[in-house]
Amino acid sequence: MAEWVQATTVDAVPEGGGVEVTVNGRIVAVFRVGEEFFALDGICPHAGGPLGKGRLDGTVVTCPWHGWQFDVRTGEHCLNPNICQASFPVKVEDGKVFVQL
Repeated sequence: MAEWVQATTVDAVPEGGGVEVTVNGRIVAVFRVGEEFFALDGICPHAGGPLGKGRLDGTVVTCPWHGWQFDVRTGEHCLNPNICQASFPVKVEDGKVFVQL
């Protein structure tokens, strides 16, 4: 059963950027676009790159290893709609960012 788990804090995620966190043994990339937060599986499916350390441009994150790009709102690959990175529901309460795993 999926549960809400604290991943990070609001202050730890830079505006227009992301962070890599480990939640219940799983690497998760948490992104901040304005006042909205999004979470994806943090391991790029191409070669295991760290998506949470990628460059965020609007709502598109670019993997720092080989340039694969994903929409952080949906997890969809920007060139191939058949590739979709797992995404997780996010909620913010009292300055804490929670993901549902």
